[in-house]
Amino acid sequence: MSVAAEMIDAEAFGAFGALLERPHRVGERAPIDEWLKPVPGRTLHTHLNRVAPTRGSLNVDRVERHPHAAQVFVPVGVSRYLIVVMPPDADGAPDATRARAFVVPGTTGVAYRPGTWHTGIAVLDQEGSFLVAMWRGGEDDDVFAPIPPIEVSVPEALTEEQGIPDGHHRRGEHG
Repeated sequence: MSVAAEMIDAEAFGAFGALLERPHRVGERAPIDEWLKPVPGRTLHTHLNRVAPTRGSLNVDRVERHPHAAQVFVPVGVSRYLIVVMPPDADGAPDATRARAFVVPGTTGVAYRPGTWHTGIAVLDQEGSFLVAMWRGGEDDDVFAPIPPIEVSVPEALTEEQGIPDGHHRRGEHG
């Protein structure tokens, strides 16, 4: 199975979570509190990670979800990145036939709703980092599941007009 990534927008991503946009004006704040409300029996954990760039297609055969808490990703030094999400089927397992892939500009974070099936984040142009925040405290904070293999591609049509700076390397280019 293959999935072509699309440029993210709030409506298309809404069933899976929310976009975390920077404030429109200098001096304003963009609260993200609603995604980090306390979860009984759990402690807020935050960390910075470091992600190597993905070149070519992304092959996915496993997804994860966090049943008790939202998970927030705020890019740090990222030009653009790729996320893959999917809804559950009638039994709660990941429905890979309904997978969606989104390219996200590095100025926008994402918050996954509790229980959203997703892959790890992939940066597209150069190494980058993310501030990650989530309430943790149980053995079942992370649930992993195998899925039929999916090849995720990023169409070349995703260019500057859609919020991705031209002059950055496209997927599959080296430099």
